[in-house]
Amino acid sequence: MAPEQDEPGLSQKALEIARPFGFPITNSMVVTWMVAVALIVFAQVATRRMKAIPEGIQNFWEWLVEGLYTFLEGIIGSHLVERTFWFFASIFIFILSANWMGLIPGVGTIGWGHQGAHGFKIDQPLFRGANADVNLTLAMALVFFACWIIWALQEDGAVGFLKELFAPKGDADGLMKVVMVVVFFASGCLEIISILFRPVSLSFRLYGNVFAGENMLEAMSTLVPRLGWLLPIPFYFLELLVGLVQALVFMLLTAVFTLLICQHEEEPAAAHEID
Repeated sequence: MAPEQDEPGLSQKALEIARPFGFPITNSMVVTWMVAVALIVFAQVATRRMKAIPEGIQNFWEWLVEGLYTFLEGIIGSHLVERTFWFFASIFIFILSANWMGLIPGVGTIGWGHQGAHGFKIDQPLFRGANADVNLTLAMALVFFACWIIWALQEDGAVGFLKELFAPKGDADGLMKVVMVVVFFASGCLEIISILFRPVSLSFRLYGNVFAGENMLEAMSTLVPRLGWLLPIPFYFLELLVGLVQALVFMLLTAVFTLLICQHEEEPAAAHEID
């Protein structure tokens, strides 16, 4: 039999490392829990003793929250940001923290493996980048999809929601009105298909970028065995930027999707004649 060849790159799916009481735990779940616990502890410490004049960790936390609030308010408006800020801020901070934690040395390089032709290869890493698992990114996208439906119904109502999708826009009379009804109904059907595919596009965009970045770092570390510690360093700085950009893109896309369904066209004020 021919000797087994080492598979290049990282595994496309997270690996199960334990199964307590029949519940499977993967290496990406471990990192997800670590990020969640770290953020909860950080937020509790930052807000435990609030001061009128913030300093230290409280100052950083207030700067982050206020900056995100102001940024989102300029995009989706003051009314909508009051209802949705909790989700958009949480998802941005979590994705950013998860992306950067996946770059900590030891994530993906500690675990069980074997000695290969190019050195020791990790087959079962104990830790894996949280967003390098499509299960997590899809779960976040589905949570947004559920929130999106709730926000749309709260803002527009069931009838308004259907009108926003299928009702013709603008004023038309006669035959043109019939044509507009048909056109906007067909457009609404296409929009429904687009809406249903949004969780897929959101999840695979984030997963693909993070997974590709981890594969690039591993490739650089094995390209020249003696320089495996040096070559990935420039790419670490690139991945820090990519982690920030991907968190920002996910938040912005979800915010814009929400704005598109919840915004209302301003009706022109009726003209009043002065006798």
